[in-house]
Amino acid sequence: MKFLKLIPILFIFFGNFPYKDSVHAEVNNPKDYKVLSNASKTLSISNVKYYLKQGDSFIKKGDFDTAKDSYLDARKLAKQLASFYADLNTAFKGTDARIPNEMQRKGKKTLQILAESNDRLAALYIKNEKPEVAVPLLIENIRIMSPNSPEGKEAYKKLIQLGFVETKYNG
Repeated sequence: MKFLKLIPILFIFFGNFPYKDSVHAEVNNPKDYKVLSNASKTLSISNVKYYLKQGDSFIKKGDFDTAKDSYLDARKLAKQLASFYADLNTAFKGTDARIPNEMQRKGKKTLQILAESNDRLAALYIKNEKPEVAVPLLIENIRIMSPNSPEGKEAYKKLIQLGFVETKYNG
């Protein structure tokens, strides 16, 4: 009986936490640690892609309202990223050519995924019989990607189908 009273004291003294599964975060050189370099962070193109995939899965389930929210989140994040890259591109012009080149490259990727999110959102609005909300998204795709890009041509075709424009583009 006295032995059973000692068990709680032994747990307190020696602890009951196993050390074999504990995680030790270590970076050999603290200067190499980059918070936003991980693909799962919120301020990245991969997170925009995640929102798009999530929206697609909601569409397959028939949950259009949640899909719309996910596409809107993707669009919002893509616009923020494009704005940040454009600001950095402008700020470093004339000082170090490597930085504007990188920002321009990342900005193009961001604009492409923004066009993709706009396209999916416009398709959802058209499906829900709200073409007046889809038209600005399609026009934005033409503006940011150019009328000669595949995204721009597709957006213009949808504008023709909706009856917003009548003249066919031969470009």
